[in-house]
Amino acid sequence: MYILESELDGTLYKGFTTDYVQRLEEHNAGRSQYTSKKIPWKLVFIQEFETKREALQREKSLKRSNSTYLRWLIDQPINLLRHDGSVG
Repeated sequence: MYILESELDGTLYKGFTTDYVQRLEEHNAGRSQYTSKKIPWKLVFIQEFETKREALQREKSLKRSNSTYLRWLIDQPINLLRHDGSVG
């Protein structure tokens, strides 16, 4: 599960993928109708799950969350993306 932030206007986008690097490239190449209007995007949050079902449930719950909560979440230790942009 991942969260992207539009560098254009700060919009946050939540999604699910098994390859977040490839998915980010697809978003920035305009291959998603919704995100194509707010290019460029940067990856700001990654959370891994044992099962696809768990990841999709988390994505669904975050799609209903407000931006204040999402920005708080991005700064939490469960975010596998470090503040320098590396994963670890």
